[in-house]
Amino acid sequence: MIVVTGATGKVGRHVVDELVAAGAEVRALTRDPDSARLPEGVRVARTEDLPLEGAEAVFVNPAVLWGKGAGELLGAATRAGVRRVVTLSSSSVLFEGPGNPIGDHHRALEAEVEASGLTWTHVRPGAFASNALQWAGQIREGDVVRGPYAEAHTAPIHEADIAAVAARALIGEDLAGQAPVLSGPQSLTFAEQVTILGEALGRPLRYEEIPAEAAREGMTGGGVPADIADSLLRMFGESVGRPAEISPETERITGRPGRTFAQWASEHAAAFS
Repeated sequence: MIVVTGATGKVGRHVVDELVAAGAEVRALTRDPDSARLPEGVRVARTEDLPLEGAEAVFVNPAVLWGKGAGELLGAATRAGVRRVVTLSSSSVLFEGPGNPIGDHHRALEAEVEASGLTWTHVRPGAFASNALQWAGQIREGDVVRGPYAEAHTAPIHEADIAAVAARALIGEDLAGQAPVLSGPQSLTFAEQVTILGEALGRPLRYEEIPAEAAREGMTGGGVPADIADSLLRMFGESVGRPAEISPETERITGRPGRTFAQWASEHAAAFS
């Protein structure tokens, strides 16, 4: 039995699919079990109930724990006899210094997991390919995406590749005590990502750069906390003209190259139409 928290999220759904394909028994935790729509045979339960009895391993999604820490979950896991915890962390933990709330949150979660005494693996992806969904509204309305730092580089990773690595860590022992940093197979600027989205949609799109101050106003007005908006904009600014480092870990662990952003765009074209 493997328990997946955040089972209906962008990564969690893929983790569930990977585990089911591997023949594992899965208990999926979500805030709304009635609308989960997960594969047949998956046991679905409420996150708040923490039903961990009989579980061998737990996938921990930090979005479920934002602002409250992992103590309750890890305590329940220990009492239930869980042996292994796989944490969905972030490559942002590698950036030291003040003004890094995303990294601070994930670093604190990693420390809690390690202190629990359970066998652990931290999966540390960089930018998600699904971050491009932030442009969906603009693309549905026209052919121009307006945002900061057109030449900022990321190496967006397909969420299914994050899940493939996590599933291997949940099922086996090979990744115990490791913290693989994951990336997509290509470094792409924001402008290049928008062009690729246009190709998937069959119409030309372009990225129009706006000042960082205007972008910040839009982010905070849309509900992004100010400290996170500032941290993201700083990272984007620092990546202008600097191609992102490509990690070999996805291919090393899964045995195949990572999925491209173009593949993600093709699979998710309907979200932009």
